[in-house]
Amino acid sequence: MVILVVATTADPASIGPASAFLSMPGWSPGPSLQEGIESFSNGEVRLLKHEKSIVREDDLDLRWEAAIGEPVSEVIFLSRHTAVSSRPALTVHPIGVPHLKDDETPPQGGRPGWAAQPNPRIGPWLRLLKQIATNQGLVPEFEITLEATHHGPVTNKPTMFLEIGSTEEYWGRQDAAQAIALLLWQGLGLGGGTPIGTWNRGNEKVLIGIGGGHYAPRHMDIISKDGVWVGHLLSGYSLPMEEPAKGNSKSNSNSQEINGMWKHAIQVSYGATKTAFPGGEVIAHLDHKSFKGWQKNAITNFLTEHNIKIGKPDDFF
Repeated sequence: MVILVVATTADPASIGPASAFLSMPGWSPGPSLQEGIESFSNGEVRLLKHEKSIVREDDLDLRWEAAIGEPVSEVIFLSRHTAVSSRPALTVHPIGVPHLKDDETPPQGGRPGWAAQPNPRIGPWLRLLKQIATNQGLVPEFEITLEATHHGPVTNKPTMFLEIGSTEEYWGRQDAAQAIALLLWQGLGLGGGTPIGTWNRGNEKVLIGIGGGHYAPRHMDIISKDGVWVGHLLSGYSLPMEEPAKGNSKSNSNSQEINGMWKHAIQVSYGATKTAFPGGEVIAHLDHKSFKGWQKNAITNFLTEHNIKIGKPDDFF
């Protein structure tokens, strides 16, 4: 089994960390997947470089398996992050667009209604990244944070994005690139250490976040603590709910009467998280304050109907 780390030469926040990672010991040239996609090998890690948008090269894991014959265990993408605030940040997140209908075109890759398996390393690596960034002097200038589930490309194995943000001034920062490279080096155990965030335990609790903003602050409060595993994080925009007609009570807890893609988004993200954490107990954590009463009632009822446990912060420790 090999681990794919994917970068694009079209993005300085992607190729910068990739180049820093390749400057570390143990690399050798690997086979080309196709024209324009070269690879490098280091133990069980394969770093792929291509020239397209990072969110547009679909099914790289299956394509690698078919062309090279090596089974892929997970995929890690390196990318830039953009934000209206322009605040410098290093971010980690799962991917997918589970809230989009079949006839909608994903603006940043992916397949409508789809959510990738979240990489189990997301929680442990967020905490490791904060430690590395602090030691490297990047904190407090850079915020170290999760992002909610969003964008593509389509993958079939557990996946995560590591990003540098949030403007061109920071995308090319060598110290930020070095922090991401060190995260990969230590997290994957390439320096001879123990890999961090490998899921082989089972019977442990896994958080799936429902509600809140893009940076999931209330979920972050839990995930920042040692030992917490995290799957998908569905922000409010990934839970489109059609408000009941005026003739109906907004306090109605019947989830069947609240239309929208929110139910599909929860089901698909929950299923992908269950697959990524075999044997784990996936528990929903709700950002209650982000919902109106009728929304919270519908979501809570839907989770109960589908035997998805709802947890309080203390339930994850």
